[in-house]
Amino acid sequence: MYKFFKRTSDIVSSGIALLILSPFLIPIAIVLKLTGEGYIFYFQERVGHKNKLFDIYKFATMLKDSANMKGGLITTKGDPRMTPMGGFLRKSKINELPQLLNIFFGHMSVVGPRPVMQKSFAAYPDHVQEVIYNVKPGLTGIGSIVFRDEEELITEVRDAGGDTWDFYKNTIYPHKGELEKWYQKNQSFWTDFKIIFATAWVVIKPESDIVYTWFKGLPKREF
Repeated sequence: MYKFFKRTSDIVSSGIALLILSPFLIPIAIVLKLTGEGYIFYFQERVGHKNKLFDIYKFATMLKDSANMKGGLITTKGDPRMTPMGGFLRKSKINELPQLLNIFFGHMSVVGPRPVMQKSFAAYPDHVQEVIYNVKPGLTGIGSIVFRDEEELITEVRDAGGDTWDFYKNTIYPHKGELEKWYQKNQSFWTDFKIIFATAWVVIKPESDIVYTWFKGLPKREF
């Protein structure tokens, strides 16, 4: 019953959001067309429900060939490969809004683990790979809130001369996996509502510890 109503609410909420936000999204698309390299959307293959691949939709924030430039797949704060609007769109999370289409079409849900690239998926421990996408990936999720400062963390590691990919693989992804396992054990409409509210709240107050106040038993991040 929960899955049926969640899918229904995903269709309704994403459809309404696309209609309401269209006067806001269309000007962004126009500005993107007139700046940077002149492309609006970025399509990338991600791992989704039951580990099946799908194309995720985002507003373009990076140069087209950025994956083949210095830095590769990892984006840091103030990355020089960003388009003129890229930094703002990423910090505000507006670049993620085209994923409302992914939700409407059924590739994703509003709440769930963030979909990742195959290389990143392989960095999860085996026991996490087996279960993390037993639910549909989400526009936001508990991992997204806890690691809202992910780019800043990676930038600090890079600036200190550390191995950013090693930090992802051995520090960030194992903890994200535990967070998403917690989510699957605690799924409910109430949990989803709190995650949506907390997502908006930490954009306004990024220093807030609301996740550990609201979500009992959540694995504590120590870094």
